[in-house]
Amino acid sequence: MSDWYRDFANSGVGATVTRRLGLPRPAVLRRYEPGDPVLPGVALVGGQGRLRGTIISVLEQAQISIADEETSGGKPAAVILDATGLAGPADLAAAHDFLAGALKGLRPSGRVLVLADPVAGADSPAQAAARQALDGLVRSVAKELRAGATANLLIVPVGAEASVVSPLRFFLSGRSAYVDGQAVTLSPADIPTGEDPDRPLAGKIAVVTGAARGIGAAIARVLARDGAYVIAVDIPAAGQSLADVANHVNGTALQLDITASDAADRLTAHVQQRHGGVDVVVHNAGITRDKLLVNMDAARWNSVLAVNLQAQLDLTQALLNSEGVLRTGARVVCVSSQSGIAGNRGQTNYAASKAGVIGMVRAWAPEFAARAAAINAVAPGFIVTEMTAKMPMGTREVGSRINSLQQGGLPVDVAETIAWLAQPGSAGVNGQVVRVCGQSMIGA
Repeated sequence: MSDWYRDFANSGVGATVTRRLGLPRPAVLRRYEPGDPVLPGVALVGGQGRLRGTIISVLEQAQISIADEETSGGKPAAVILDATGLAGPADLAAAHDFLAGALKGLRPSGRVLVLADPVAGADSPAQAAARQALDGLVRSVAKELRAGATANLLIVPVGAEASVVSPLRFFLSGRSAYVDGQAVTLSPADIPTGEDPDRPLAGKIAVVTGAARGIGAAIARVLARDGAYVIAVDIPAAGQSLADVANHVNGTALQLDITASDAADRLTAHVQQRHGGVDVVVHNAGITRDKLLVNMDAARWNSVLAVNLQAQLDLTQALLNSEGVLRTGARVVCVSSQSGIAGNRGQTNYAASKAGVIGMVRAWAPEFAARAAAINAVAPGFIVTEMTAKMPMGTREVGSRINSLQQGGLPVDVAETIAWLAQPGSAGVNGQVVRVCGQSMIGA
């Protein structure tokens, strides 16, 4: 969908007008297209921590040219800092020195990625302070960057070095175009080898609920593009749109009300009988029934909690209980929302349901890890869909602009993040909540 203001601001006349008036100029973001390189340019690598060798190895495997402080020349497409090994606040000066120089030449849609130790493993308050300081540093850098560049933080415990590969590739690539100012904590995991970076989901069976339109349809398309066979699920009333999506991705349409008493049994029976199990489950289905809390009737409250939260709990538990249906190495990705983190006026039911999704994911993460599987959540911010297109123009423009990238996200941005979390190589990402919000000014 077109962003009229971004397109105007990047036109010849528009660029002049916005510059003279001091208006923001949203960039055209670098988004992934099949066949694109991970990074269209040089990566500048700084720091001498324990992860430097891992970073260099990943970049070499991805055929990315590497520079360091001594050999850098030209404008880097990415700036990567290994900030592991900090002992106290004084060590942060080196991070400042490297980033202050490196960011001046960062290319449009560039990537800044900082890798750090977890605060929880610190030996002293001073070390914990230095490690936590990196979170504030990265979030602030993300707000200072321009021209579609992003900054994110990877927290890597000792023993989780192998888990760095998939997140590093994701955050450097165009797949992460609308993920900005985020911190993702990795965990040790058995990472499979030999994954095809162009079709990492080849041979996988994926279920996507709420797949008939909008974000759900985009998820189905991206998962299929990455090699998965998609079972598209939605209510019977959306049957024609659902069939269109399923046909487009060469998948299967399954008409199912996920709040029905037999929904879990029907879904597990379908995937077991047709495919022998499932590898990826995306809980995307959701509804809104907005009203101020004092005016909200029980039907509005109950319907939103039933679809957005209880159905995810019931379906996931049924898959866990059905022996062999949720395959080894499975990925479950749940769609939460920025509203579940920051709250939103008139959406107490919706915000409660989406916050509940986050609690569910975090609670289930250890059990999934024990099964060599992973469960995570994505929390979209303002995503441009047919629904948002019906908003009053003023409301829509405010929602689009109050983030560091100064524009609304696209359904494909949510889909790309989900597809990354679904990859076998993302085994070390578990129990995480990744905001796809362009670093919204609302909430954390």
